[in-house]
Amino acid sequence: MSLLATNYLTPTGREEAWRFTPLKRLRGLHDGAAVVGDRASLISSHSLPAGVTFMSENLAPLAHSDDVIIERIRGLDGQVSHLSIAANTEVAEPILLGRSNGALETAELSRVRISLGEHAVATVVIENTGDTVLAEDLEISLAPGSSLTFITLQEFDAQSVYAARHHAVVDKDAHFKSITVTVGGDVVRILPTVEFIAPGGSVELLGVYFATAGQFFEHRMHVDHAVPHAKSRVNFKGALAGRDAHTVWIGDVLIRAIAEGTDTYELNRNLLLSDGARADSVPNLEIETGEIIGAGHASTTGRFDDEQLFYLMSRGITLENARRLVVRGFFNEIVTEIGIEAIQDRLMNRIDNELEKAGT
Repeated sequence: MSLLATNYLTPTGREEAWRFTPLKRLRGLHDGAAVVGDRASLISSHSLPAGVTFMSENLAPLAHSDDVIIERIRGLDGQVSHLSIAANTEVAEPILLGRSNGALETAELSRVRISLGEHAVATVVIENTGDTVLAEDLEISLAPGSSLTFITLQEFDAQSVYAARHHAVVDKDAHFKSITVTVGGDVVRILPTVEFIAPGGSVELLGVYFATAGQFFEHRMHVDHAVPHAKSRVNFKGALAGRDAHTVWIGDVLIRAIAEGTDTYELNRNLLLSDGARADSVPNLEIETGEIIGAGHASTTGRFDDEQLFYLMSRGITLENARRLVVRGFFNEIVTEIGIEAIQDRLMNRIDNELEKAGT
């Protein structure tokens, strides 16, 4: 089945939202040329604890999207893979979701919902692996007083294309912590977006990405402070090694006129490990009221710190190991926030392997 439909405006690359994305490498997800396969690959990796269900349901979207890929997903099927955590349920162990299969000849269009009832507490991990063409509309609903740590791991093989929106709706006094890791795939384009719908909410959007030769990774944030007294923090770190490695980070924060008492800050740092790599970083703040606690942003892109390398090498460490230690230290701040030692070790080992293959 083709995605082609006449009522969608196919991006041309001249639009602000698409000006960095290599459209020809999206395998038809953006223009309707992709052939949709009959698969729903997201599965629960373990048995679920009491108070947690995971099933297919017919659900209306939580929020509007103007992204053409998300519109195509929603126009095809109303079925949603729904992970629901009941009110007042505190899940001690992480809930693990993973992909059962993939394909490059056809595309998968996935709708996912994660819902937390009032005062529920949980950690959810989604592991994306293998070679696949996948477009995903992932929505997260946090009821008043709930708390979710959401970890999404893009550990795809070399030919994968992944285009997704991860949208969180944060209610009164709820806390949302998102950790996005992208270390694999050919083209990965993720839109981590947040809207506050009641005062008192707080959000942390954290992320790491490591692109090697020819890979394109784009992370395009948007945080909508549409209510008073909410807090957000954004911190993404990226490293690039190899010719034509390209990363894009866009950080948009909107503080509406009604959003008095807002406290927000966004940061992006990029480390260039070789010639021929390109990192685009664009932080944006739109502030419609002066009655806020604070709002700021920062962005840096640079190469290895020669003093750090010299210090390590002066103590008998080889240049190769010194570079590896610097990269590990650069990512460590965010990777340790995952809080699951096995995943942290696996990610660091993959970064080491990618670094070795890149020959930096």
